[in-house]
Amino acid sequence: MFVGGRYAYAVFMAHLAIEKALKGVYQKKFNAIPPRTHSLTYFVNKTELNPNETLGKFLVKLDQASVATRYPEDLVKLQSVYTQDIVQELLVQAKDVIVWVKKTSLIF
Repeated sequence: MFVGGRYAYAVFMAHLAIEKALKGVYQKKFNAIPPRTHSLTYFVNKTELNPNETLGKFLVKLDQASVATRYPEDLVKLQSVYTQDIVQELLVQAKDVIVWVKKTSLIF
């Protein structure tokens, strides 16, 4: 999505990747199917993964961004907000979160 210039969708996919990683931690920890929510902060809190301040702030920011990317009534506005530079940095941070989840949870 990023390479194709579909930046709002790249944000959506970054959120989805982190969401699935956190749901995997939830499933492993509780031996239960994760609840039907897209909230990254919910899963971080429930699984008691303690991100550092930088990752925690990023997860909150990405949670807020995800609402807009899931229901893009105004796609033109989203395209102006999520520029190449902004999304490139967001993807770097998303990768950092996934690496952190893997290291912290030790289930992957």
